[in-house]
Amino acid sequence: MSEQNSNNQNDNDQKMLGIIPLNWRFDLASIPIIRWMLKQRWFPMIIILANMFLFMVILMSGVIGGFSSGNYSFGVMFVWILWWVVLMMLLVPVLSRTWCMICPLPSFGEWLQRMKIFGVNNKLGGLNIKWPKKLSNMWIMNILFLITTFFSGFFTVKPLATFFLLGGIIVLGILLSMVFEKRSFCLYVCPVSGFQGLYSNMAMTEIRVKDPAICAKHKKKTCVTGNKKGYGCPWLLQPHSFKRNTYCGMCLECFKTCPFDNMAFNIRPPGTDLLVNEQRGLDEAWKNFIMLAIAVMFYVAMMGPWGTLKNWVRGETLAGWLKFITLHTTFGLVAIPGTFLITSWVSKLVSGAKDIALRTVFINLSYCLIPMGMAAWIAFSFGFLLPNGSYILHILSDPFALGWDLFGTANIPWTPVGTGWLVPIQFAVLFGGYIISVDFGYKLCLQTYGDTAVAKRGFIPLLVLLTLVTVAFGWLYGG
Repeated sequence: MSEQNSNNQNDNDQKMLGIIPLNWRFDLASIPIIRWMLKQRWFPMIIILANMFLFMVILMSGVIGGFSSGNYSFGVMFVWILWWVVLMMLLVPVLSRTWCMICPLPSFGEWLQRMKIFGVNNKLGGLNIKWPKKLSNMWIMNILFLITTFFSGFFTVKPLATFFLLGGIIVLGILLSMVFEKRSFCLYVCPVSGFQGLYSNMAMTEIRVKDPAICAKHKKKTCVTGNKKGYGCPWLLQPHSFKRNTYCGMCLECFKTCPFDNMAFNIRPPGTDLLVNEQRGLDEAWKNFIMLAIAVMFYVAMMGPWGTLKNWVRGETLAGWLKFITLHTTFGLVAIPGTFLITSWVSKLVSGAKDIALRTVFINLSYCLIPMGMAAWIAFSFGFLLPNGSYILHILSDPFALGWDLFGTANIPWTPVGTGWLVPIQFAVLFGGYIISVDFGYKLCLQTYGDTAVAKRGFIPLLVLLTLVTVAFGWLYGG
């Protein structure tokens, strides 16, 4: 390859789809009104309090209307239709872990730690024990999230089940906040946190420092220790130096504590963090596999034509439910990882890179599944929203299934919207995810193998796998 062609190749490797420079950024906080807002203590508290009210209504609806039909339950429809769809289609892919910023569920424990709701008190209460280093990863979240999906057939049809799930998360969050330091619960336990962290690598926004040199000269590091204007990073990060969205809860305390206004809230090209080789591990790889498996199993169980499997998921019989758990667990923890391991082994073999460990190939290349997984979940969310979204109008007027009509919408009939476009939309989303996965798959091969010719050979098995996965999802969603 000539020097000119080599330079062009390197330039393309730093561009998404060979078009968008991956180092492009625009700091939203450079707009004075936005920076002012991000630095205020009432933000995002005002949104947290509003969400807390909504979740109180959700919890109440789970008890008061606990045995009503799921499609007429405020809790079921709000959480599993509206919230889930907004989370997967907007919040995570566009705004990273912004839901963690405004989530009300861990707030009770955090307020007990701080002994304040408003204001600042950096002398935190509770035992304030450090989380065990061996558990400082996604494994607990992986297991808890997988276990949670065992009960998916109950959460989506039984309001009382949603009440117990959300109530359990709140209680567990309070208990762990009284024992462990800061947001340890959110970092290492919360079932929702893990997939947000993984998929936030694809997000179009980030919080980062503007000028690392300023941070290097600042000895006090108030973004870590806190000051009178804000708390030291509740997510136990070093805001002045972290490089991936994965563990940043976007709480904005670093904006409040930085005396130099050196924090940025950047818009960026999607997928930038996929190429950041920092703290990659098997825990995140398995989160990838589990999320793909759940996307398949949820679709099969909720929208597929296989009645027997649906009965298993809904727990019609204990034996059937146990069969579902066995199938689901084996698919997510063994079958998909095993398939990817074989692909990684073939990639290493055909590349000829004998000095690269199979473990390294396996972990690094797994990150190319993130765009594919996110696309699968967005396509799945359309399958929920378009046919069932009209139920939301009913539950807004009758949140407790008591026959109310608060806003005059309780009697609006179930009306599927745009379902004729559902399959084309899903195909378009899946194809977009495929293209991005292929693009970053090649970049990850180049990053892993180093040499361009070696990377191209090693990329072929990965390309085949990504193509087959996309075809499989297309067949599944398209019927």
